[in-house]
Amino acid sequence: MTDLKNSGSCCSTDGSCHSGAAAGTRDGAVTTVYKVSGMTCGHCEGAVSREISALDGVTAVTAVAGTGEVTVTSAAPLDEEAVRTAVDEAGYELAGTA
Repeated sequence: MTDLKNSGSCCSTDGSCHSGAAAGTRDGAVTTVYKVSGMTCGHCEGAVSREISALDGVTAVTAVAGTGEVTVTSAAPLDEEAVRTAVDEAGYELAGTA
């Protein structure tokens, strides 16, 4: 599982790697779970996470290749076409929301 805050790194600000536990969300944050086809490994998770993390308003992304699920936390609801474009740019296919 790859978990990225919008810092461009899979490590937290204190330098430790994320444990995979669900991160707390701020009041008003929106969490959406997307289904992504084609992820098979950590590299895939990282590629998808990096592209989605670059979208405006995204504060956290957790991709899990085993389930094909990508959990995105953002300040406001994201445009699904923008998410689709980001996933496509990473080389995968957005199948919709989970």
